[in-house]
Amino acid sequence: MQRTMFDEDHDLFREAVRAFVENELVPNDPAWEANGIVDRDIFNRAGALGFLGIDAPEALGGGGVRDFRFQAILDEELLYANLAGTGLGLSLHNDVCFPYFLELGSDEQQARWIPGMCRGDLVAAIAMTEPGTGSDLASMRTAAVRDGDDFVINGAKTFISNGFVADLVIVACKTDPTQRHTGMSLIVVESDRPGFRRGRNLEKIGLHAQDTAELFFDDVRVPAANLLGDEGAGFRGLVQLLPRERLSLAISGLASAVGTFERTLEYVKDRHAFGQPIGAFQNTRFRMAEMKTELDIAQVFVDQQVLAYNDATLTAEDAAEAKWWVTELQGRVVDTCLQLHGGYGYMEEYPIAKTWRDARIQRIYGGTTEIMKEIIGRGLGL
Repeated sequence: MQRTMFDEDHDLFREAVRAFVENELVPNDPAWEANGIVDRDIFNRAGALGFLGIDAPEALGGGGVRDFRFQAILDEELLYANLAGTGLGLSLHNDVCFPYFLELGSDEQQARWIPGMCRGDLVAAIAMTEPGTGSDLASMRTAAVRDGDDFVINGAKTFISNGFVADLVIVACKTDPTQRHTGMSLIVVESDRPGFRRGRNLEKIGLHAQDTAELFFDDVRVPAANLLGDEGAGFRGLVQLLPRERLSLAISGLASAVGTFERTLEYVKDRHAFGQPIGAFQNTRFRMAEMKTELDIAQVFVDQQVLAYNDATLTAEDAAEAKWWVTELQGRVVDTCLQLHGGYGYMEEYPIAKTWRDARIQRIYGGTTEIMKEIIGRGLGL
């Protein structure tokens, strides 16, 4: 399908990203999958090529380009190449964490952290989820108590992507435990702070190259200067920035589905059964036709969301629609493509098996499908 939202600069950027993915990431992905973590220096390599901090100010080492289409290209190329686990760390650092520093950080905080983040010397993570809370962020128990010019943080977080490679962790915590939403703040914790420790690298169904950690905070003392935004405004900051994360997940989910479809198309042309390519059977043609149509429709919708984000008109409800619809579509497409591979689809040597494992989380993290529908329903006044 012809896409109209990119120009020559975007095409050149895509070529550079694709070369990086093919030369630096794809060859190493099997080892990172086996190790459960990527090599730390991929962040430095990405930073050296200008792929980190695309929308950060040039004076701080960033690209100085406030155009989300460039980030969309990075997300797409990682997932076209079936690098959901390897690519997540880069996307999380770049697309989820950077905006918190850019939108909520003070000039001093930006000068302190953003140059290192653009170089890949400082890798970021965000810690929201706690054992037993899930999507109910207002019920979190991790607390930050003011003590003079410091906050003292105690609590635990779980399911934290980049948890092992991160140097900076944006911690959502309660600075006023008597309040729900207005008692929450965001505080940056450097990983070398005494009392901060990492638990297990959690074993997951998929995304094996992505380190996912338990984090513990035992009397971790950080300066009040590490508070991102205003005290008590943490939930408002999350609400402000989560739509971008959800749009990014929709972009990634769609790219994964498109890449899977293209690989499956080649497979059904080459694989023979009963004396003919399996793509020649009417059932296969119909299933491929259905998927192609749905993917094209989804691409138009997601591209419009990207342009809306650029124009600052993307709403939380729109982002929720994109996130749940596209990730559910991704699940259907990947499952259908595995079915078309037959028994080979269940073999780890075929890329579809990895894609199928990696895709399942898309309907959960960043807000479950059910939470997305709740957001949309409330937006309808229901």
